[in-house]
Amino acid sequence: MKFIVSSSQLLKQLQVLGGVINSNNTLPILDNFLFELSENQLKITASDLETTMSSVVQVESDSADSIAVSARLLLDTLKTFPNQPLTFKTEGENMIEISSDQGKYDMAYFSGDEFPKAVSLPSPSTTVIPSHVLSAAIAKTIFATGNDDLRPVMSGVFFQFSSESLTFVATDAHKLVKYTRTDVTADKTAEFIMPKKPLNILKGVLDDGDEEVTIEFNDTNAKFTFDNFVLLCRLVDGKYPNYEAVIPKENPNKLMVDRASFLSAVRRASIFSNKTTHQIRLKMAGTELNISAEDVDFYNKADERLSCDYQGDDMQIGFNSRFLSEMLSNLDSNTILIEMSLPNRAGILTPVDKTVEGEQITMLVMPVMLNNQ
Repeated sequence: MKFIVSSSQLLKQLQVLGGVINSNNTLPILDNFLFELSENQLKITASDLETTMSSVVQVESDSADSIAVSARLLLDTLKTFPNQPLTFKTEGENMIEISSDQGKYDMAYFSGDEFPKAVSLPSPSTTVIPSHVLSAAIAKTIFATGNDDLRPVMSGVFFQFSSESLTFVATDAHKLVKYTRTDVTADKTAEFIMPKKPLNILKGVLDDGDEEVTIEFNDTNAKFTFDNFVLLCRLVDGKYPNYEAVIPKENPNKLMVDRASFLSAVRRASIFSNKTTHQIRLKMAGTELNISAEDVDFYNKADERLSCDYQGDDMQIGFNSRFLSEMLSNLDSNTILIEMSLPNRAGILTPVDKTVEGEQITMLVMPVMLNNQ
């Protein structure tokens, strides 16, 4: 095997693929990148068995072979080089030599045959989504996924495709986000749960352009093809909870407030809240929103007022400030609408402006019980 490649181009691809590799793999071969050379194309693959990702890099070569090389050693070496051509050449017994302007470096390699083969998807369902839509859907939902090992279905994002819209849902039972696009549709109805790790990798590599991402899936796996990348992952097994049932339909109390001011006030108040419950209190009356927090154990207290537009009965409601901050941080609008019914029912946040046509975002946050109503 021999090929010449740009050091910065190779590093860029490897850094993306490196996100797939676990720090403690069950199979030692998974600590490596698989290099499959076919004339002027080098296909690089990384896997943890659950998620497999590959990309193609253009190289100068006239040989064909496959080997596995240490991911950490290669990444650490490439990071130190300025942009320059590097020559990779297999030497003797399981050694590969890297030649640069500065010198030569030898590292061990393994046979490419030892690397696990990626699963195939026979006759999958297929949907094509613009890159910017999928990127926005992941960014707006992934923060609301759960981390409970006992409820693995809630640790991923629920994809729902239909001929009318695409919907993406995430919840951890305390907060819920539903992101819908009516400007993009699928040929047929389908649903599956995507795990968090491959979504985080996609989030980091997808751009905001109109480039198309092809999603192929069956009952157990999903495959994302875009640019020169292919990401294949095992889906979360199980049935997603009926999220529509927890979204309150009748919410007569409506609060409109400046998002940035409200977020700053929530963050300030949370500093003074109880460190276990993170509870803050919202008190609404007319055009005034009162935000307060108290930690009785340490005599810490905060009280702040904001002007708002409130329609409904005077009410007080408690929320976990961390959940509220996360939601406000993941909205782009200048003004937000919070709809509520009772102090023990969920509050619903929606952006008032800055949404693109066909985009609908609904965020739900469960209340916390106030100590002294």
